[in-house]
Amino acid sequence: MRRKINLSPHPLHHLIPLFTLLTFLFTVSIRADDRVEEFWRHVKQGEIENVKQDLATGIDVNAKNRYGATALLFAAGKGNVEMLNLLLQNGAEVNVKDTYYGATPVTFAAFNGHIETVQLLLQKGANNAEEVLEVAIDNKNIELLNAVLQNASLKQEQLNDALQTATESKDQKIIEALKKAGAFKPIQYEVPQDLLQSYAGAYRSESGNETTVNINEKTLALQSAGQDPFPLVAEDATTFKSGGFSITFFSKEDKLAGFNVKRPDGSTSTYNRIEAATPSSAVEKPAPVIIPSTYTVRTGGNWPSFRGLYASGVADGEDPPVEWDAEKSLNIRWKTPIPGLAHSSPVIWGNRVFITTAISSDPESKLRHGLYGDVEPSKDLSKHTWKVYCLDKHTGKILWEKIAAEGIPEVKRHPKSTQANSTPATDGNHLAVLIATGDLLLYDLEGKLLWKKDLGVLNSGWFYDPDYEWAYGSSPVLYKNLVIVQCDIQKNSFLAAFDVRNGKQIWLTPREEIPSWGSPTIHVGPQRTQVITNGTGYVRGYDALTGKELWKLAGNSEITVPTPFVAQDLIYVTSGYSPIQPIYAIRVSATGDISLKKDQESNDYVAWSKQRGGPYLPTPIVYGAYLYTCANNGVLTVYNALTGEKIYQQRLGGKGSAYAFTASPVASDGKLYFTSEDGEIFVVKAGPVFDVLAINQMNDVILATPAISEGMLIVRSAGHLYGIAKTKRR
Repeated sequence: MRRKINLSPHPLHHLIPLFTLLTFLFTVSIRADDRVEEFWRHVKQGEIENVKQDLATGIDVNAKNRYGATALLFAAGKGNVEMLNLLLQNGAEVNVKDTYYGATPVTFAAFNGHIETVQLLLQKGANNAEEVLEVAIDNKNIELLNAVLQNASLKQEQLNDALQTATESKDQKIIEALKKAGAFKPIQYEVPQDLLQSYAGAYRSESGNETTVNINEKTLALQSAGQDPFPLVAEDATTFKSGGFSITFFSKEDKLAGFNVKRPDGSTSTYNRIEAATPSSAVEKPAPVIIPSTYTVRTGGNWPSFRGLYASGVADGEDPPVEWDAEKSLNIRWKTPIPGLAHSSPVIWGNRVFITTAISSDPESKLRHGLYGDVEPSKDLSKHTWKVYCLDKHTGKILWEKIAAEGIPEVKRHPKSTQANSTPATDGNHLAVLIATGDLLLYDLEGKLLWKKDLGVLNSGWFYDPDYEWAYGSSPVLYKNLVIVQCDIQKNSFLAAFDVRNGKQIWLTPREEIPSWGSPTIHVGPQRTQVITNGTGYVRGYDALTGKELWKLAGNSEITVPTPFVAQDLIYVTSGYSPIQPIYAIRVSATGDISLKKDQESNDYVAWSKQRGGPYLPTPIVYGAYLYTCANNGVLTVYNALTGEKIYQQRLGGKGSAYAFTASPVASDGKLYFTSEDGEIFVVKAGPVFDVLAINQMNDVILATPAISEGMLIVRSAGHLYGIAKTKRR
C-alpha cells in the first residue's frame, strides 16, 4: 500500500509525494499494540471519554502507524477541536509529520476546511503556515486564508509568493486580503530569451517522475502528464519560483544538467535533464508515421458489456453522429426518463438496450459531481429499489422493467458514486446483473429471472477505515457458460466464475487485494483465454476456465479504477492515483511474475511503460495506432500505442477550463467521444493531430460511459437515456 487520492490541485505537487487526504493516514494495520489501535479508533470516532481512559493508562499519545500518522493527525482531519485540545494537553506533538507525505496536522485540517482547527493549531505553534496558505488559495477559501493571516507569523517572501499564486487564480478577495496583509508583487527578473530556451526540455527525478519545462511568454512553465502548464516567476537568471517552491537550474561541465527543487518545508530533490526542446525557430517535427492497425473492432451492432466488446470501447462501421443538440432535439431520436441514480452504462444486443438503476426513497438524495477531493460518504441509507430496464433501441420505449431487489443499502456510497455503478453484461441469451446488495442475477432477454446468487457484502471502501465507504463499482463479464465477477473489497477479495445454467460456482480464486473499482476483461487468444484484472498489489491474468493465475505485474497505484483492455496484442492497464500513475503495455503471452525491476521500463513481457500519465477514473482507449488517455480534468494525452512515444497533449475545453471527466472514451469510424460530467460530449478526430470536430451539449450530468450501435450513440445522463442518431434507421 502506498498512496491514496491526492487532493491538492497545486500543479507542482507532482514533484513530491506531499499532500494527501488525512484518511489515508488512518491506515493501516502494522500489527501494533492492540491498545494503540483501539486508541486511534477512539480518536477517529470522537470518543472523548474513552480517549481520556486510554491516556490515563499511559498510552503513547504520539504513537505512529507505519506512515507516521499520530492521533493528532487523525483528530485534525476530523476537525474535532475538543479532541485536539485533549491530545495537546497530554503532550501531542503539534508539528508531527507523517513519514510518507511530510504533512502535519494543520495541513490536514486545512484540506478538510476545518477553520477553527486551523486557528487552534496555528496558535499552538504549527509552523507550516505557508502550506495552509496554498490550500486556501487553491480552494479560494477566504475564511481559511484569514485564519492563517490572523494566527501565523508569515515572512514577507511567503506573503509575496502567496500573492503570486493568488494572482494566477484571479480571485480578487484572496488577492486583496493578501495585499492588506502586506504582500506585494516583486519586480520580475527578465531572463534572456536564449537562456530561457536552453532550459526548455524534459526532466526526470530519481523516483521516475517526469516533467517538461516549456517557454511561457517571457518566463517558463512546468507541465506534467494530465496537468495544465504552470508558470514560474524568475527570481534571477537560474532560479524560478512558484508559491513556496523554488526551482534552480544547474550545469555540469558547462552543460545544463537539470534543476533542483526546494520545497516549502526545506526539503529538496533533483530533476535531471533527459531531452532538450527543439528551438522555436527550427522546422516543426513532422507528424509521426501512422502504424497500420490490425485491431479493427466490428461489433455487428452489439455492445455487450462495459465499454462494449472486451472493454475495447471501439465499434467501427457504426457511423454515429458528430453533432447534435439535446435542447433543440437535433439528432435526438428519443429521450426516455430513467428514475434513480446510477452510473451503470447501457449495454445492447440486437434491438434491445439494457440498463440498471437504484431508486432511493429519500427525495433529497443526489450526486455531487465536478473536480473536488471530498470523500465523506453520502448519508443516504434510506430504502432503495434496484431495477433492470429493457428498452427498444430504435424508439426508446420501455419494453420491460424488473425489480432486482429492495432494501436499505449495506454500504455507503461516495458523494460522486451511486448504488448502481455496475454495468450489466449480455451474450444475446442472458443478461447478468450485479447490484450493490451483493446479488448477482441472471435474466433471459425477456426479463425472466433464471437465478440469483448472494455474493455477500460488497464493500469497496477503505479497508483501513470502515467509516469511509464508496460503494461497489466492478461490472460482470460473460464468457461461454461463465459469469465472471471481480470482487475487490475490504476483506476477502476474490475473482469467481458461475455457471450461467444454474448459478453454481465453477471456480473462486482469492485475491490479496484492497478495494478496486475496475472490471475484469476477457481476452480470447489462440492458445488460451484469460481474465485480466487491475489491482493495487498486482495487475494479473487468470485462466478463464479454471481461475488459475497465469501472470502478475507489480507497481500500481493505491486505488485502481480503469479497466484493462487489449489492442494489437497488447494489454493496456493504467491507474492514476498520484504520485504513481502508471501506464503498462503488456504482451498477451505474459507468464509468471513480469514485474519490472528498478529503472526498467520494459522487459520480455512488458512492451513499454510509464510511471506517470495514467488516468485516475476514465479507462483509456486504443484506436488505430494511438493510445488516448483522458485525465479527470480533461487533459488528453496521445501516445504511439506500440512504443509509448508521446504524440500530443491538449486539454479538452481549452486552457483554464474546469471540466471533470469520469466516463470513459469510446470510438467509431475515425472519431472519439469524450464525455464530461457536466454533459459536454467532445468529438475528436482520431490521429496524430488534435482536432475537435464538435462539442455537444447534453444539459445534464453524465458519468456513465456511452454505447455505440447501428448509427446511434446511446447516452445515459443523471435522469434520462438518450438515443442519438443522424437519421432514423430501422
